[in-house]
Amino acid sequence: MAKTYRPYLSDQDFLLPPRLNDWLPEDHLAYFVSDVVDQLDLSGIESVYEKEERGQPPYHPRMMTKILIYAYCVGVFSSRRMEKRLGEDVAFRVLAAGNQPDFRTLSDFRKLHLKVLQELFDQVLQISFEAGKMKLGRVALDGSKVKANASKHKAMSYGQMEEEQKRLRAEVKRLLEQAEAADAEEDAGYGRDRRGRMCRRSWPGARVGCTASEKRKKPWKSERGRRQKRRANRRKRPSRRKRINITSPIPSRGS
Repeated sequence: MAKTYRPYLSDQDFLLPPRLNDWLPEDHLAYFVSDVVDQLDLSGIESVYEKEERGQPPYHPRMMTKILIYAYCVGVFSSRRMEKRLGEDVAFRVLAAGNQPDFRTLSDFRKLHLKVLQELFDQVLQISFEAGKMKLGRVALDGSKVKANASKHKAMSYGQMEEEQKRLRAEVKRLLEQAEAADAEEDAGYGRDRRGRMCRRSWPGARVGCTASEKRKKPWKSERGRRQKRRANRRKRPSRRKRINITSPIPSRGS
């Protein structure tokens, strides 16, 4: 029995605009990433879900892969920031086709399929390099000058291709490590299952997106926080009132 996934219809019609693909210009990077991922073999990811028939239908692996690869290409490494972009950024919404996986789902998907994603991302960069793209979002693919088509030096030697592949693999590894570090830092600052905006409740006047160290440094930034600090200081001060020793006998007027 084939595994059932949640609906993922990239050509789903809407009233305004009539199609998701009308939201962005034709040469947008999101479409390039989508077209490349559609050509990749995702059996290494899909096979994991095919073995498990219990539970709710998962998000489509192809959609999740597109979101992660596009996010890393444009410099978005935090899963919490990805979740926010899925609600606010047109390119992310187009790639997700209306789906909005939360940050924990995105983070767990990356961790579960890290090895396969690294190979897929490497293929995306390799295809981009072969297509002549010098830059994929913020990821620079080649710093050398592009030679003319008629040049006999345009074709790369085997040694050059091998070196370029090593460089692309190192770049992919660096990006995935950066994503892991971003999620680990935010999990430590906010809590593993809490979004960044929940930081507002942890300290009076704390900023959304602040780190744990920033909260410790600047916890008293709101008026409410200043009042709490004043009350705490008053409780620490010794009282100036003269205390009466109720254990000693009260002297009489005649004595």
